[in-house]
Amino acid sequence: MVKTPEEIEKIRISCKKCREVLAGLGEFLKEGISTYEVDEKAAASLKLAGVVAAFKNYNGYPAHICISVNEEVVHGIPSKEKILKDGDVVSIDIGAIYKGFYSDYAATFPIGKISALHMRLIEVARESFMEGFAKALPGMRTGDIGAAVQKYAEANKFSVVREFVGHGVGKDLHELPEVPNFGVPGKGVLLHENEVIAIEPMVNAGRPDVKILEDGWKVVTADGGYSAHYEECVLITKKGPELLAC
Repeated sequence: MVKTPEEIEKIRISCKKCREVLAGLGEFLKEGISTYEVDEKAAASLKLAGVVAAFKNYNGYPAHICISVNEEVVHGIPSKEKILKDGDVVSIDIGAIYKGFYSDYAATFPIGKISALHMRLIEVARESFMEGFAKALPGMRTGDIGAAVQKYAEANKFSVVREFVGHGVGKDLHELPEVPNFGVPGKGVLLHENEVIAIEPMVNAGRPDVKILEDGWKVVTADGGYSAHYEECVLITKKGPELLAC
C-alpha cells in the first residue's frame, strides 16, 4: 500500500478539503438543530469544496456523514428526529474523494455545557491519537501505534473499542493495514515509508464493550457510557509522521 508522490499529493488535497469541512461542521453544531440538518450542511460543504462524499451509498450507507451522539460510538445515521441538546457529546465522521483518492476524518464536539468527565473524554480521544501518531514510522508496527493509544487512554481511566479499527487510505476508503487502537509493541503489521493510514481512537467513558443496533449501522456502548472518536490521515515518512491535512 505504498503510495507514489503523485498519489500522495491527491490524498493530501482530499485530506485538507475533508478536514476543512469537518471544522466547519463543528462550528455549525448547536443546541436545537437535528443531525439531519448537519448532514445537509455537510453535503453542501463537500460539494462547495469540490469533493465527493465518500460515505454516501458506501456499502448502502444512506447519508453523507456519520454523526454519533453520547453513547453512540460510530456509524450514527443522521435523522430529522435526533435533536441536539445542551450537554450532548457529538462525534462526526466524514470522508471525501478527490480525483479518485479518499480521505477520512473524525472529531468529537461538546454541545453547550458538558460535564468535566465528558470534556476530558473528548480531550483524551485526541491526545491518544497523538500518542499513536508518534509511533507511525517506517520499521514500526501497527501494534506500536495501538499500544500507545491504549496505554494513554487507560492511564486516564478510559477504555478503547476493539471491534473497530483504523486503516490504510488511498484509492479505497478502507485499505490495509488495519490499525487497531490496542496492541503489543513490536507486534502487528510492519509500516513502510509513504504509506497513508487513518489512526482513529474510539474511547469510551466506561467499558470497551459495544453492540450494533438493529439498523445494522449504529454502534453503541454496551453499558450506556459516552464515547468519543478522533481520526486523522497520517503519511509515514523517514523524517517522521505527517498530518496530511496540515
